[in-house]
Amino acid sequence: MDIQGKVFIVTGGASGLGEGTARMLAANGAKVVIADMQSEKGDAIAQELGGAFVKCDVSNEADGQAVVAKAVSMGKLMGLVNCAGIAPAEKTVGKNGAHNLAVYTKTIMVNLVGTFNMIRLASEAMCQNEPESTGERGVLISTASVAAYDGQIGQAAYAASKGGVVGMTLPIARDLARNGIRNMTIAPGIFGTPMLFGMPQEVQDALAAGVPFPSRLGTPQDYAKLAKHIIENDMLNGEVIRLDGAIRLAPK
Repeated sequence: MDIQGKVFIVTGGASGLGEGTARMLAANGAKVVIADMQSEKGDAIAQELGGAFVKCDVSNEADGQAVVAKAVSMGKLMGLVNCAGIAPAEKTVGKNGAHNLAVYTKTIMVNLVGTFNMIRLASEAMCQNEPESTGERGVLISTASVAAYDGQIGQAAYAASKGGVVGMTLPIARDLARNGIRNMTIAPGIFGTPMLFGMPQEVQDALAAGVPFPSRLGTPQDYAKLAKHIIENDMLNGEVIRLDGAIRLAPK
């Protein structure tokens, strides 16, 4: 797929992995719709990139529909990159008792239901596309995490949400194969994003040192490079790619 001139939606595009991806897409000639809850930053980035911003709670049907409608109004919607997500930490039973059920539910709603909500709405629109010369009508990329496989202490909710994203990758690809729409997932390891930068510096340093090679935090640019390859390589479909420097997370 040629990125030039196509429309792409990036959820969570106002920061972190999403911002890095939005910038990569714009640099390659795409029209980018940033869907995020951070209005001020999202709007500023969208203006800088010559794209559009839509305030969006990805787990809300009407918000998702508004994002897709905006994208379709700008041209041929050919891609969705799901980067929106939250990462609370809480033990199943901690010092204050049982895991807060509302926290667990919200994590599943944003990370898993939100990812599926955007996939179903974007792919519905893509089904109307005139296919490319390859027969392709679109590509979907979602963000899981190595926590889907190696969830740490306090990550029951997060790991469950990301495990769900991993688990639905292949069936969605199979569902949409007849429509010429591919579905892929990236499972990042320890990445330098606002989520991680909220941790103490010594914790960040220890996490970076735990990556076998390269022994550093991943960057939004690392993620964006893989997203670009997935978009351009039409044989990539129905698979989860770990992007993690060979790390396997310890219990804590």
